[in-house]
Amino acid sequence: MPIYEYHCDKCDHNFEYLVFGSDEPECPECKSGGVHKLMSACGFVSKGSGGQTVSRAAADSSCSGCSATSCTSCGH
Repeated sequence: MPIYEYHCDKCDHNFEYLVFGSDEPECPECKSGGVHKLMSACGFVSKGSGGQTVSRAAADSSCSGCSATSCTSCGH
């Protein structure tokens, strides 16, 4: 069962929701059903060439000094 991040269009609240089957989330603040799923930063773990564990997160930026979570803002 995945956990998704949502944004409420009515009260501007962001929240996480554990999805069971075909559940439809509602905002925990204002109880509105007008919510949309956000693009979440995910992480992964892989083994490097020497067997060492290499951990990265999708929100890590490859640009120094860039605080964006996506490279679409700077083109890299």
